[in-house]
Amino acid sequence: MADLKIGIVGAAGRMGCALVRMVHETPGCIVAGGIERSGTQAVGKDLGELAGIGALDIKIGDNALEMFVEIDAVLDFTTPEASVEFADIAAQARIVHVIGTTGFTDVHEEKLHAAARHARIIKSGNMSVGVNLLAALVKQVAGILDDDFDIEVLEMHHRHKVDAPSGTALLLGDAAAKGRGIDLDEKSVRSRDGITGARKAGDIGFATLRGGSVIGEHCVIFASDGERIELSHKATDRSLFARGAVRAALWGGDKPPGLYSMNDVLGI
Repeated sequence: MADLKIGIVGAAGRMGCALVRMVHETPGCIVAGGIERSGTQAVGKDLGELAGIGALDIKIGDNALEMFVEIDAVLDFTTPEASVEFADIAAQARIVHVIGTTGFTDVHEEKLHAAARHARIIKSGNMSVGVNLLAALVKQVAGILDDDFDIEVLEMHHRHKVDAPSGTALLLGDAAAKGRGIDLDEKSVRSRDGITGARKAGDIGFATLRGGSVIGEHCVIFASDGERIELSHKATDRSLFARGAVRAALWGGDKPPGLYSMNDVLGI
């Protein structure tokens, strides 16, 4: 079977460069292109040199459609608006679209579902294998423990992150809600300030920390009278997200159109 030809959008950023390196070193796939926004200094430069792996003789472009028709899969850790646009192009090109972007609104989600009628979209709030296994554990534990155990999700990221709670925190909160058989939107508590009153039974709370260069730390706390269970994950290198994204692209290579998650990729 021929190697999967993978392109990267946002290829000159920190995550984009990590994706280029991961694709380059993973058997079964090859780096086949990269794009950035028109007018950025990276356009026209060698993709491999920017990623620190040496020249690949692939110049960074600024035309998504031109790249998408030449590749089998695209890796996308950009912005919700950009990801929705890329999903439409991926649908036209009938390719795999791996989305690690977070911060989607309900309107964005509807557009992604529409694009998935023709594209193979694999989307997750976190592409890390470890985080998705953690989510599976959170769901299982939440299903076993009753409302005597309060659930809180704590997350910390670097100072430049623009959305809160993080996509991973929401992924973990959703796993807890599904374990309890409740709707996260109805039970989610995103902020506490002033005289809030006592905590309501069954709520799932979120606490957000931002600072420094923290890549990502998440902890789900199950707290009852006299005991506390904590399930946590700490990311220390962006390569773990890149590794999961490449794994997802390879998995999706022979799948029919649809909207998939990392649970599908991992079989959990």
